[in-house]
Amino acid sequence: MAIDFTGKTAIVTGAGGGLGRAHALDLAARGANVVVNDLGGSRDGTGASDAALQVVEEIKSAGGSAIANGGSVTDFAAMQAMVDEAKAAFGGVHILINNAGILRDKSFAKMDMEDFQTVIDVHLIGTANCTKAVWDTMREQSYGRILMTSSSSGLYGNFGQANYAAAKMGMIGFAKTLGLEGARYDIRVNALFPVGATRMTEDIMPAEVLSHFTPESAAAAAVYLVSEDAPQGAIIGAGGGGYHAAYVTMTRGVVLPEGARTADDVAANWDAIIARANETVPTQGGAQAMQVMTMLNSGLNSG
Repeated sequence: MAIDFTGKTAIVTGAGGGLGRAHALDLAARGANVVVNDLGGSRDGTGASDAALQVVEEIKSAGGSAIANGGSVTDFAAMQAMVDEAKAAFGGVHILINNAGILRDKSFAKMDMEDFQTVIDVHLIGTANCTKAVWDTMREQSYGRILMTSSSSGLYGNFGQANYAAAKMGMIGFAKTLGLEGARYDIRVNALFPVGATRMTEDIMPAEVLSHFTPESAAAAAVYLVSEDAPQGAIIGAGGGGYHAAYVTMTRGVVLPEGARTADDVAANWDAIIARANETVPTQGGAQAMQVMTMLNSGLNSG
């Protein structure tokens, strides 16, 4: 059965081009009312344009329903106003795809703190602003689907992207926590780390490589992750027809006895600490302490 969004309203930030545009067009084609949000700035976040209006016209020309919003995700009041506008136009907000982003790449040695802060503000604080603006509505209607746009740079690091990587990994913890807090209200929160041929990546990878990574292939995963049957807490990579899951795991490790918990003892047991056999995927932060207590109570010790 095809995924259908008839009667649902979706907000997609940074939807004036690239991945966000692909998300918006796919959602609209499947019946969603779409709020196309985009400040219309350049890749580094400066300037503005009518990019959102152009995507709205595309959606309407194809028979879909959409409105444009040019607010900055860094402005919480503007995001609250956007949600109010969406509710007035369509009666609710059921889906949020946090996609807006900028790049200001430099090695950390050459990066000034203004560029570090600005990237954090757009990606991480902007995501929090948009999510907070829809949160009460989703709780009240006992339904919500939220997608964070993370990155492999956040999960694994990337030279010259300390600001971007910090923001993108922050989104993972944010998504995991909101998934726990929103579960009782059927609010499902997932994260996507996409690769798409957009203006954000046009000079990062060769053209012949980017030709395989259409925004539409990444949008396929995004649309599933905000559907009725979406999972909870998934971290999904998408691009070029490849789809995969990432996990934040924890090894079994060791519990060292009292009197043998010095830095020297940690060094002596390092191989056992990092051994990946029997590693787990914790579902909440408290799992770390729980694992240690279980091992202590069982008298288990690999040291």
